[in-house]
Amino acid sequence: MLLRAAVATADDTVERAQEILAQRCVVCHACYDAPCQLKLEAHEGLARGASKTLVYDSTRLLAGDLTRLFDDAHSPEEWRAKGFFPVLDGERPERGVLRQMLELKQANPLPATGALPRGFDFDLHREQQCPEPGEFKDFARQYPLWGMPYGLPGLQAEEHEALTRWLDAGAPPPPIEPLPAALADEVVAWERFLNAPGNKPRLMARYIYEHLFLATLYLVDGDNPHWFRLVRASTAPGQPIDVIATRRPFDDPGRSDFYYRLQRMPIVVATKSHQPYRFDRARRDWYENLFLRPEYEVSALPGYDADTAGNPFVSFASIPVRARYRFLLEDAEFTIMNFIKGPVCRGQIALNVIEDRFWVMFMDPDALDPELDGPFLERESHNLRLPSATTGSVIDLLDWHRYARAHKRYMQAKDKHLQHQYDQQGRKPGLELVWDGDGSNPNAALTIFRHVDTASVVKGFVGDIPKTAWVITYSLLERIHYLLVANFDVFGAVSHQLESRLYMDFLRMEGELNLLLFLPADERRRLWRFWYRDAPDAVRKHQFIRSEAIELESPLDYQSDDPKAEFLGWMRQRIHGAAAAQFDYRRSASPAMIAAFDRLVAARGAHNRFLPAVSFINVIGGKRDEAYTLLHDAGYSNIAQLFREEERRLPDEDAVTVVAGILGSHPNQFFQIHEKQVPLFVEDILRLSSEEDMALLRYRYGVRRNSPWFWTVSDRFHDLQRRQDPLAAGVLDYNRYHGY
Repeated sequence: MLLRAAVATADDTVERAQEILAQRCVVCHACYDAPCQLKLEAHEGLARGASKTLVYDSTRLLAGDLTRLFDDAHSPEEWRAKGFFPVLDGERPERGVLRQMLELKQANPLPATGALPRGFDFDLHREQQCPEPGEFKDFARQYPLWGMPYGLPGLQAEEHEALTRWLDAGAPPPPIEPLPAALADEVVAWERFLNAPGNKPRLMARYIYEHLFLATLYLVDGDNPHWFRLVRASTAPGQPIDVIATRRPFDDPGRSDFYYRLQRMPIVVATKSHQPYRFDRARRDWYENLFLRPEYEVSALPGYDADTAGNPFVSFASIPVRARYRFLLEDAEFTIMNFIKGPVCRGQIALNVIEDRFWVMFMDPDALDPELDGPFLERESHNLRLPSATTGSVIDLLDWHRYARAHKRYMQAKDKHLQHQYDQQGRKPGLELVWDGDGSNPNAALTIFRHVDTASVVKGFVGDIPKTAWVITYSLLERIHYLLVANFDVFGAVSHQLESRLYMDFLRMEGELNLLLFLPADERRRLWRFWYRDAPDAVRKHQFIRSEAIELESPLDYQSDDPKAEFLGWMRQRIHGAAAAQFDYRRSASPAMIAAFDRLVAARGAHNRFLPAVSFINVIGGKRDEAYTLLHDAGYSNIAQLFREEERRLPDEDAVTVVAGILGSHPNQFFQIHEKQVPLFVEDILRLSSEEDMALLRYRYGVRRNSPWFWTVSDRFHDLQRRQDPLAAGVLDYNRYHGY
């Protein structure tokens, strides 16, 4: 009986410690931008420790060493060889860096009122302090207020004691429960399916892997999801997984006898990198119908040479275009999310290539002729080759003009191809060419938000008519994936990242030009000039704008003097799920709140420039306990230039979008407001004219970093997020939180 009680107590200690780590530590220490590379979303990250080397380094001239958790080393000793130092001390737990960081905060709490003391630096590009065990005394003497959680209230006494007991016990990992028998059988079935013999199944498996390698795959047991990832391994199904770690998913695995495996991921889900993707029997049957049942031949498997790997139009030319496109469209939000939540999403240079808010729709796969477009794409495959760092140095940037010329040749070929369709087949871009989700798939309409140096994507058309929108075709969607996901190396040299950003200009413009083809011919150049005010001549006079296809009249019958808004309004009514009812604040707000939010959304202007990119609002009062998100849409004359963004800012065009629920993974500010205060809150925003006014707004309604109730509000938002979407929910990220 005593032994059983002791075991129960030990289990409770581990479970409580994991709850505290998730709620108080993972909010800053997850993914590639975890300070000091201390990743706490998995016990392996705690055992690995910390490093003084940055992952995101804009000064890196050569490709950096790979330090991906679960991939590039597999024991504390191997991580020590890569420069990581321990944050735990197995012999004397009180000397561990993590323990001392927690004690430092307990001994030196933040003031509960007023502004934070000077000295705190919350800039993402700040010089990080990553003290090793022997350096901690000097660190504590120099920065006494910098204990963990950094720049936030310390743990409550019970939380600190629970975490201390766990550390004193050696910080044991949480137990991994065995998979239920039905799910274990499902894993076996998946690995059998993905490793089936024959060229056709093997090519299918390679295509699936190169598109799902970042996915958080899930198998569900009742309401309980179990998380996995798809990897290449040197060990066959049934054996322990030995991951083949390559820099990119299309790199040569170094052996012919490798296997696709499902690796279970014992992680705390962090929303900023969480990309849930259902993996069950229905999905497997769909893959079989999509890729294996159609009649086509795969005479030889593609290699991993430089001319083939990384160019999907060469590697997967044998797979029918329609099957590839359907694969990407079925879960289009996930497909786009790979670029939004993947490694590229960190950094302003990577994301200033897109507007702050725009809508995305897709060409209908049934409106395309695979027998026509397949040969066209295969013929143009050499012009569709994407930038890929070869030397990992600035020399790669010298190849830039070669890619630019190739893209120009592709656009010219596309122009001729469109003219052929118009002239020979009488096909012009009518409404039927836009995918409507087959009447049931909500992935057909998406909204993308940029939040300075992060981004979000959701299903549906959210907010008022945006400045721009994209219509994405198969080849464009595939190139976005390979440019910004499969081919993007977060550890790469700055030249590689600049190349990726510059090439993305082409892809953005291609999506926008596809939209223009649906509008009246006399509207296209005018709208293009508006989108690219003050842009370089090469952009404003894009070759497609000067082409014959741009002169062909649309068959659509426009009645208003704003055809873009008219077209997007049609799409909002026509495409399944485009109305985005789940984000409409009118469905849950009171009449007074609706009137106030309506005023806020309608009031475009410079007063909005003081607002942070993402604010979460907790509206309380009576039985009301709801979350709303306030998103700042910054105005720019154009987004076609890499630097000097502030010079292109147009604050008079700034707007806000208000949505019901939580949208975004990186809140900059929490507000907690009684429902009766919402009209006053909105009125104060409309009167903003200085940073001092914004500081007063935070004082009246905001939750400061040092507010004693900060963690209570944080827990509330996490709870509301789980209610909103349990599968997509996870730990938020506070590395960009203002509130000071």
